[in-house]
Amino acid sequence: MIETIKAIILDFQESPRVTGVPRRLRMEAVPGKATVCIGVRRSGKSTYLFQVIQRLLDSGVDPKNILFINFFDDRLHGLRADNLGLIAEAYFSIYPGKKNSEKVYCFFDEIQASSSWESFVDRLMRTENCEIYLTGSSARMLSKEIATQMRGRALSWEMFPFSFGEFLDSKDLESEGALSTKKQLLVRQAFDDYWESGGFPEVIGLTSRLRIKTHQEYFQAILFRDLVERHDVSHPRAVIDLAHWLVDNTASLYSVNRLTGYLKSLGHKVPKATVAEYLAWFEDAYFLFTVRLFDASLARSNANAKKIYCIDHALVRSVSPGILINSGHLLENLVFTALRRLDAEIFYYKTRTGREVDFIVAPRGQARRLVQVCESLVDAKTRKREVAALSDAMAELGLTTGIIVTRSEQERIETRQGIIEVLPAWRFLLEEP
Repeated sequence: MIETIKAIILDFQESPRVTGVPRRLRMEAVPGKATVCIGVRRSGKSTYLFQVIQRLLDSGVDPKNILFINFFDDRLHGLRADNLGLIAEAYFSIYPGKKNSEKVYCFFDEIQASSSWESFVDRLMRTENCEIYLTGSSARMLSKEIATQMRGRALSWEMFPFSFGEFLDSKDLESEGALSTKKQLLVRQAFDDYWESGGFPEVIGLTSRLRIKTHQEYFQAILFRDLVERHDVSHPRAVIDLAHWLVDNTASLYSVNRLTGYLKSLGHKVPKATVAEYLAWFEDAYFLFTVRLFDASLARSNANAKKIYCIDHALVRSVSPGILINSGHLLENLVFTALRRLDAEIFYYKTRTGREVDFIVAPRGQARRLVQVCESLVDAKTRKREVAALSDAMAELGLTTGIIVTRSEQERIETRQGIIEVLPAWRFLLEEP
């Protein structure tokens, strides 16, 4: 096995690396901690590691000081949890002079494929002069598990599919600063492409048929590898049926009681506690996300109906039959993912008169923001309803500004409570940090 590992190490050092589109995420290594990149499958984590490696090489790091192992490599199928130490043994047998004298940069891609990897990484950090980077698609690498099993010796960073800004980067389109009329036109055309394809890097540029097929394969991989296999679900049909219902009802309200009743109607004898557990698994896999009601009382917040969103709006379209999904729901999902990249604490708001605002966010150290999503304000009744809901929420929370995200409209509405900025989705996405 040592000879096999040595060959893998040398093969990587000698092979060219495709670094892809530079991501706008910037992980920072902290001495004494492993740097961990976690996110949904196929979001670009492995390619991002190549970008980190390239930056190290550009800064003068010797290529021989790079140790890269992809744990999905078929040649490693015989590498067991109790002999992961063979990796360090193999590396230092190639470069014995580097042991304890030079810093070695270790990159372990999809390390969750090997059980008990945490103790190996922990030991490596304690005994060797190294800087460690890990990726995982949450199958066995959820941040809460890392915090427990590695005793605070890891710092996690989230990786999402391409943001709209990164999508523009992939098209070599400028998106920073003021845009000329021509550049605005190009950006708006690109947004139409982003609307269709979503943010998963692999599907960009594919035909509609191939994109849908690829998204559906992602959906199956997430369900079976990150949920059914990981949690050893003996009767997976209930998990699968629940996932389909949630995707079909993206941006809609749900309750655990309602979901339990739905599964019961399909013949699944699943208690409420198990349904709640399924929902937690979906979120841990960075696949589906729950948004609770904003309330000072956690008990009241949890007792009220919650809203569900998916990691990618285009994935929803590819997986859902489209009966319940409409473009308004997809636009709301698109805005949610943009906000989720910035902060995990996102809520919806209900005014004292029962009017609803889609999102209230309060990033750490920043003021609260109210964001309403409406495909179009052309209809007078729709306009009145959306503006009233946002104005009431602004008054109750003591805010003087609010945002309404539309598909293509832009204006500035003055109300007694303050200013409501109406922004087209493409501009809202670019203005997010």
